[in-house]
Amino acid sequence: MSQRPGTPRLLRQLNDRAALELLLSAGPLTRTQLGTRTGLSKVTASQLLARLEERDLVRVVGSQAGGRGPNAALYAVVPESAYVAALDVSAQRVTATIADITGRIISDVTVDPRASDDPVALVHTAVMRLADTAGVPLGRVRACVIGTPGVVDPRTGDIRFSFDLMSWHEGVLEALRADLKRSVVIENDVNLAALAEHSEGAAAGVAEFVLIWLSANGGVGMSTMIDGRIHRGRSGGAGEIGYLPVPGAPMPTDVGLSGGYESLRDGANRELPHGFQALVKAGQVVELAAGYGIEGTDVTEVVAAAATAGTPQGDAFLDAFAERLARGVAAVTVILDPGLVVLGGDVARAGGAKLAERVQAATARIAPNATEVALGGVEGSPVVRGALLHALERAREDVFSSTV
Repeated sequence: MSQRPGTPRLLRQLNDRAALELLLSAGPLTRTQLGTRTGLSKVTASQLLARLEERDLVRVVGSQAGGRGPNAALYAVVPESAYVAALDVSAQRVTATIADITGRIISDVTVDPRASDDPVALVHTAVMRLADTAGVPLGRVRACVIGTPGVVDPRTGDIRFSFDLMSWHEGVLEALRADLKRSVVIENDVNLAALAEHSEGAAAGVAEFVLIWLSANGGVGMSTMIDGRIHRGRSGGAGEIGYLPVPGAPMPTDVGLSGGYESLRDGANRELPHGFQALVKAGQVVELAAGYGIEGTDVTEVVAAAATAGTPQGDAFLDAFAERLARGVAAVTVILDPGLVVLGGDVARAGGAKLAERVQAATARIAPNATEVALGGVEGSPVVRGALLHALERAREDVFSSTV
């Protein structure tokens, strides 16, 4: 039987990739340990490590005493072989992180988005500040993932519309790639938070779940994961739960007729809260709290005050807020039956387990599908964490798959 051309090279690439992934997850390892875990012979493992050393992807980081004979060298992935940048861009701030190929965070920076109305200039400033702070050459940054509160076209990867960032529109992705001269991805911020929850948060190991994001700066968003993949919809609009018609909320009458997302860019319907968002946006929650004697202007503060006070008024407010949230959660569960709904964002975090438990109970009263409602479990910023995980995946694919 004739051998297909390129097969030996393909096998080397597959073996090299498997070894690098193993060193990332379980390293450092000796040559023998690497061979045992990958099933490679000693000779093949030695040749593999020699190739990776020559490409500056692995190096000896120590030794391990064994039986008779000299100590065995321990190999690990070279952290400086590549870096990634992760950004969370909102109307209030730009939060950015840089990490090496192993996932170790090197530096964080924050940039005021009011410094520039130009998305390219804003991202350029954040990335350059990251690289300078970390002492990393820009050429070593192999991937950059940017989270924004916008609708991203799944066909092009470009942003279609962002209610809070009106200057982010089609064409920004190409301009960013041309400016930074490297891999750049724009992703919806709630989708990135869902990736983080799926990897290491409340939905770790769960193939199907919904994340409902309650932002302290205004609206509500949603991300749906089905069979371990984010469901984006035909145009990228899956998850715009704020527009969901629910009982007790004003109904929109002309969103589609006036041009959908494009009409919002021109200012139509911007000041008309309707649908689910009219019940659970930050301003509406503050108004609800005031009706129970909980005063304040910051939604996270009033929700946290109710959750920690343990008073009849605080508990009554949490019950009312949970009932509002349950209207949206129930609508989602009867259609998708995800089994798990994760509450994320600053407002959900402020309400804590008390709010999540109440939402689960309120949902059970009006929806037939048994649904667990859990509080998000990712520490720090789930959006930045999700962007970082996505960037690492892309960078490793680029760097590790290029081995020969």
